[in-house]
Amino acid sequence: MTQELGVDAIIRLRIRTLRQARGWSLEALATRAGLTISTLSRIETGNRRIAVDQLIALARALETTLDELTAPEDAGEIIIRPQPVAVPGMTTWLLSDAKALNGVSVTKIRFDPREVKQEPELRVHPGKEWFTVLLGEIKLRLGERVFHIPAGQAAQFETMTPHSIQAHGGPAEILSIMDPAGRRAHSDDGLES
Repeated sequence: MTQELGVDAIIRLRIRTLRQARGWSLEALATRAGLTISTLSRIETGNRRIAVDQLIALARALETTLDELTAPEDAGEIIIRPQPVAVPGMTTWLLSDAKALNGVSVTKIRFDPREVKQEPELRVHPGKEWFTVLLGEIKLRLGERVFHIPAGQAAQFETMTPHSIQAHGGPAEILSIMDPAGRRAHSDDGLES
């Protein structure tokens, strides 16, 4: 019973916070949702039970989904304490967990060209990859094309194109986001711990 009250309080807080974030008065949201001002006020303050039809109307008026409005509070870990995983020339820190949105993985990668004596081989695998350069410069090979990406810029590509990523001119760091297929393909590179 206590848990239900907790979810109820979260829903009420979300309704009020979303309304206020849009700069809407009680009257503005009540009108959009087809409710009276008094009903909406009592819903927000907890003095009235929320009916399903009211939740649907409020979610629609607030331009959100019923799932987002009623989702339980996230009980998972908030702080991620990534552990470095090193292979010659590359250290990775996995910044997302297995429950990440849509199964994507977020990884910080540091490349040190002083530890690698040869050009990395081109690889292909299903998926998409996106990264932004945090430090230094990255050399991205996509088939026969070569791109130099300095700090502050980003790249995205289909990973079925033969590709390699390496530092250019000194150490470099990227923040990489991969879909589930890309994450599985890179698991042997030290990107998963």
